[in-house]
Amino acid sequence: MSDEQETIARALGLIEERFIAAAGPGGQNVNKVATAVQMRLDVYALRLEEPVFARLKVLAGSRMTAAGEIVLTARRFRTQEANRADARERLAKLIADAFRIPEKRAKSRVNRVNKAERLAGKKLRGAVKAGRGKVSFD
Repeated sequence: MSDEQETIARALGLIEERFIAAAGPGGQNVNKVATAVQMRLDVYALRLEEPVFARLKVLAGSRMTAAGEIVLTARRFRTQEANRADARERLAKLIADAFRIPEKRAKSRVNRVNKAERLAGKKLRGAVKAGRGKVSFD
């Protein structure tokens, strides 16, 4: 098992789940049954390497609290089981994405001819726009 898979398995074991009332469609069922799930995961308990933790923090964005917990709310489906599976899947994807090292972007190189053509096009466009000003009848 890779580090990524071990971490995901450990994370799924450390999850705290709370079921809350969901908003949206569902009629009386929404008012009676707590179908939405709110998952909390303490990221510090995962003991991630520094670069992985930094990427996870960026990917989680506002879903990560100041205390280092990721809070996910799933309410897309009408059943607890489906919402629980959805939240677990989203959490696993978030952690898996944090383990992926982004590829470095190669800087593009523009040759002299293309640069001259681009600048000529900009000059032409600027001339068209300059001709659109107020008309003076002097």
